[in-house]
Amino acid sequence: MSKVLVPLAQGCEELEAVTIIDLLVRAGIEVTTASLDAERVITASRGVQLVAQTTLDAVKDQTFDLIALPGGLPGADYLQQDDRILKLLKSTAEQGGYVAAICAAPKVLVKAGLLDNKQVTSFPGALGQNPAPGMEYLDQAVVEDGRIITSKGPGTAMDFALTLIERLEGQAKRNEVEQGLQRI
Repeated sequence: MSKVLVPLAQGCEELEAVTIIDLLVRAGIEVTTASLDAERVITASRGVQLVAQTTLDAVKDQTFDLIALPGGLPGADYLQQDDRILKLLKSTAEQGGYVAAICAAPKVLVKAGLLDNKQVTSFPGALGQNPAPGMEYLDQAVVEDGRIITSKGPGTAMDFALTLIERLEGQAKRNEVEQGLQRI
């Protein structure tokens, strides 16, 4: 069973966070949600409250097959400022795992040095101030470059989560989850 970490920062985008978590759980993936500090109740960008299962300190030394970052502001800013997140992203990438970010969160991957010479997407304008060297922005719902997966925003969250399922568990599992959603 694949293991995924979804860090939840205060001010994260709730639609993205819940969609990622929900769809991965539907696929039978072990998802761990972790707050950045001891406060496990996360107030998301629109005021919805989410409860993280644990804290980042409790899981920062574990190995994950994928780290998926929800966007939203100021949530993505808090993720970008957290050295533990940057370290986890780098170590996951170095060990051949996937790193994924949606909306404003790809800027966290820039700071971690993971988007150099990569194709990427994000919420329009989110990377304008902080492009990585050689980074190519694509206006697409989901962009994959190696084991880096990025997506545009709340409206693409389902496509993003289904792509993560496909990479971790295969096309058949993606199709099974998608069929249950009645998207097609």
